[in-house]
Amino acid sequence: MADDSWARCAAKRSRFDKQFDAEFNGFDPSTGMTSTPRFIGILDQLDSKVEKLRKEALVLQEKKDFLAMSVDLLRNNEYLTGLDENEREEINCYVQRISGRLSTVELSVCTVRDRAQEDSLHHVNSLIDAVISGPDSVLSRMRCQQFLNACSTSDSSASYSELLDPTMCSDKKFESALLGCTLDDQKTIKKRLQALLTYLTQQTVVQ
Repeated sequence: MADDSWARCAAKRSRFDKQFDAEFNGFDPSTGMTSTPRFIGILDQLDSKVEKLRKEALVLQEKKDFLAMSVDLLRNNEYLTGLDENEREEINCYVQRISGRLSTVELSVCTVRDRAQEDSLHHVNSLIDAVISGPDSVLSRMRCQQFLNACSTSDSSASYSELLDPTMCSDKKFESALLGCTLDDQKTIKKRLQALLTYLTQQTVVQ
């Protein structure tokens, strides 16, 4: 009788239940393995999967930010001023269309910040945005390098140090704002500056 009852319950199990079993090593109440250690093991696996998901989402967020920065750089490219009005309008419409499509992609990985950290992040982003929208690529590259040099106070890794320029001073205002950000935000800002400097360097060489 008990076996028949369990068989009926098992038949009613949803697709989610079966997927859950597959994901978490066949968790099945019928086995009797419902002790606290068993549940802790399941929670440990869930915790690892959530952390993996956050990291993957952060990578996607960085890719989206890079694309958004690329669009902004092209929108403010000084070579556009050399085009005639019709060509410039066509390019601007294309840029706007790409920007619009990018805005349909919504990614959100929340970083816990207090009010001071929010203000610091806003200040840092404003300074970087000013570099991106600057009309002079040589000056923008110099400012970006100063910002990147300012990041050296909290990162001395080999891959990062290759982009430092010891002949150029760091921007103290930027450094102060950066240090007020969370560690996760600091890492994101450095990657954003690295990508921006690479682009601006290529633009300077072309000129």
